[in-house]
Amino acid sequence: MAVRKLQCVLPAVRCVKTGIATAPPKQTRAIYLSSEWRGLMSRLLAQRGRRCEACGRTGCRIFGDHIHELKDGGAALDPGNVRLLCGSCHSAKTARVRARRTRQLAHLCEQPKGQETVELP
Repeated sequence: MAVRKLQCVLPAVRCVKTGIATAPPKQTRAIYLSSEWRGLMSRLLAQRGRRCEACGRTGCRIFGDHIHELKDGGAALDPGNVRLLCGSCHSAKTARVRARRTRQLAHLCEQPKGQETVELP
């Protein structure tokens, strides 16, 4: 009687479905705790005022939001890359950018092998 060796089967799935994956816990980047960032925010608030640059809201917490996100290669301490946003506008903008990035990465997973280039904005 001949003995057959077991064969490994390669996985058919190349990407994780992001609809069922959970995001890792949020961690504050070191740049946001630095004296350089805090100084930049102080200067921007003094120059532009404590007002949301998207909706005009005042009397609330104002966040320094990178227009071109750091994950996408944006400059961390460039005043031209920072907008002052209220919490609502900051959350909405962040959700839009994350959704766009997720769609682009999902699209990348669907591309036939050899055509795996997608430019992130």
